[in-house]
Amino acid sequence: MTRALTRVSVVSADPVRHAPLLDYLARCGVAVSEGLDGDAVLVLGAAGLSDGAEDALLAASVPVLVVGPTMSAAVTDAAGLVPGQLSPPHEIRVRPGPDAGDVATRLGGDLVVTDVWPVQDKVADDVEVLLTANVRFADHPVATWRPSTRLGVLTVGSTPETYADPAWQRVVHRLLRRVLGQRDARPVRVGILGYGAIGHEHSTAIALTDGLELRAVCDPDPTRIAAARGLAPEVRAVDDLLGQDDVDLIIVSTPPNTHAEWTLRCLDAGKSVVVEKPFCLTVAEADRQIEAASDRALTLAVYQNRRWDADYLALKKVVRNGQIGDVFHYESFIGGYGHPCNYWHSDEAHSGGAIYDWGSHYLDWALDLFPQTVEWVSATAHKRVWHDVTNADHTRVLLHFVDGVEAEFTHSDLAAALKPKFYVLGTKGGLIGGWRHERVVARSQIGTLLEDRLSHSDAPAALRMFTPDGAGGTSETTLSVPAAPPQPFHRQLADQLLSGEPMDVTPQGSRRNIAVMQAATKSARDDGRPVAPPS
Repeated sequence: MTRALTRVSVVSADPVRHAPLLDYLARCGVAVSEGLDGDAVLVLGAAGLSDGAEDALLAASVPVLVVGPTMSAAVTDAAGLVPGQLSPPHEIRVRPGPDAGDVATRLGGDLVVTDVWPVQDKVADDVEVLLTANVRFADHPVATWRPSTRLGVLTVGSTPETYADPAWQRVVHRLLRRVLGQRDARPVRVGILGYGAIGHEHSTAIALTDGLELRAVCDPDPTRIAAARGLAPEVRAVDDLLGQDDVDLIIVSTPPNTHAEWTLRCLDAGKSVVVEKPFCLTVAEADRQIEAASDRALTLAVYQNRRWDADYLALKKVVRNGQIGDVFHYESFIGGYGHPCNYWHSDEAHSGGAIYDWGSHYLDWALDLFPQTVEWVSATAHKRVWHDVTNADHTRVLLHFVDGVEAEFTHSDLAAALKPKFYVLGTKGGLIGGWRHERVVARSQIGTLLEDRLSHSDAPAALRMFTPDGAGGTSETTLSVPAAPPQPFHRQLADQLLSGEPMDVTPQGSRRNIAVMQAATKSARDDGRPVAPPS
């Protein structure tokens, strides 16, 4: 559904610094070349251009995008700008300008980076202002496009941190599309196959995401159809979702043991697919789905919605920034003492077992944190109390990576005493994510107290970081847990389908999780013997 960029010529003053952006553009399908013979020219660090390179750039027969806060007078003249004084490094909030169009679609709020940039003293009348930043209650351009000279400029972008920022990288890709005259395709028309407990979540996110439209729902239960129409009154109820010509993408929300079958049928019908987690039950099933999507040039994604949980994002930032050194030990826990649910989640034949249930989220976190190869997996399972369901009552999974790092996940319905949600150790500190026990307090119609006690799993963990204080003890820091971004998965889905931008969750990453869970299930059946994940 997208028109991918074909070839972009890159002029880079600092290839090492600019590498994260170029890697991102490659994931977008951009082929990078040298010289000036691409479909567009991307200049990174224009201040370092020689006179000859600058003359060639200004004489190029293709559109040019220049990135960086400083450039010569000849370039700024061609861009229709008169730059003022360069600001000191500070937090810059980049917002849509009056001519932003697709550049600003689904950005998810302001782009915030710490960098330097020039406030423009003057902008020519024929310059389109795409992005702005506010200074002293006035908006000033930071990204512009001048059709008469076919020259675009992005003046925010000089530090290694900015070049590594995914939101900023996405802006550069969209600016490239803009200077090439590429626009988003028409909205993606979505159908939902199985409107279960997660149906409202998808329906709400689709309604709030530019570029996605819910068209049809297929479910044999009339009450679920009624629930779907409660949020989307115009949605059609259909018996054959695969045969609908006005559906481009199908969300497969059926029990896990049917995911592979339905996904392959949808792909065969020419539909892109979002499949609920877990992706499937075996690596062989994952491979068949990935191959089918690739052969048909269709999008395949797994709805790993908890990849954007607020507490996990905060923990991931600590680990990625090296705030506690090199992490070598990671534990996560979910559970309590109580009967499992009576839905298919608790039936091993349908769910794949307890490891596949919460492991779809918690093991996905561990594998996202640690990209290195998993050498072996060991797991144990107990069946001691809840004999009316087939899932295990208590499971523990240990991942051993090739470099010696270990990650452990425990899921228990027999945990009268709770472990922390997260327990992380690094060479320079540690982190604990403790459960929060929250309640919603209200009044009844006659004024008496009403309390709704939330499950501890429904609130983000309280994160505490511990670092050596230099005197033989530790210093404790309570970490802030910012709110999760709005509709992150669905925004990335629309970006992928409409603009060719990559998603954080990939089928190959989800396959890796299936390989670990398949190995863990095998190990648990063999008293914890270490098992290498299927290759």
